[in-house]
Amino acid sequence: MKLGSIPAGLAALALFGGASAQAQSIKDFPDVADTSFVQANGHKVLRIAVDVPAPRHAVWERFATTEGYRAWAVPVARVDARLGGVIEGSYDFKARIGDADNIRNEIVAMTPGQMLVIRNVNAPKALPGREAFAEIATLMVFEDITGGTRVTLTALGYKPGEPYDTLYRHFGWGNAYSLTKLKESFTKGPTDWAKIEAQQQARAAASTVTGKN
Repeated sequence: MKLGSIPAGLAALALFGGASAQAQSIKDFPDVADTSFVQANGHKVLRIAVDVPAPRHAVWERFATTEGYRAWAVPVARVDARLGGVIEGSYDFKARIGDADNIRNEIVAMTPGQMLVIRNVNAPKALPGREAFAEIATLMVFEDITGGTRVTLTALGYKPGEPYDTLYRHFGWGNAYSLTKLKESFTKGPTDWAKIEAQQQARAAASTVTGKN
């Protein structure tokens, strides 16, 4: 599903949500490197990376602060960057922090500026395989490279079969989308959520008028 041009679902980097991935793949995002693999026990490991032209401390701030997270991830957000803290967000412009359908990811481990591990504790009701998603853990590593920072996302816990196969496709595309938006927040500037909201409202108004004709 999509909210206007924004995929619903994060986030997170299993932060990430993501649009329905029926006919979509990580290959849709050429800046994202895909080194995913299957373990001997049949469990899939989603591993993707993007090189961001910004210093590591600045990229880390995009994850560890509310303002930084809003710059690329979701229009409604709150980040509590501590062990046991929660990264909460929603693609719904009308959402409020604490709403039942918000995306919430708990921070289960972190080394500031270097590593972040999260696990989902609440996902939108419309997410396929919502209950099983809580079994997925996502590790993000931040490394210095020439000219910037490499962010590598590794998600584990995708068992063989459904609903894990659907979740894997969903978040493969969705997380690749999110890493691309992270990079663009430095190359093109922070996401202009007000502009996107106005565009959505204009489309909705046009659709209403058309429907009445």
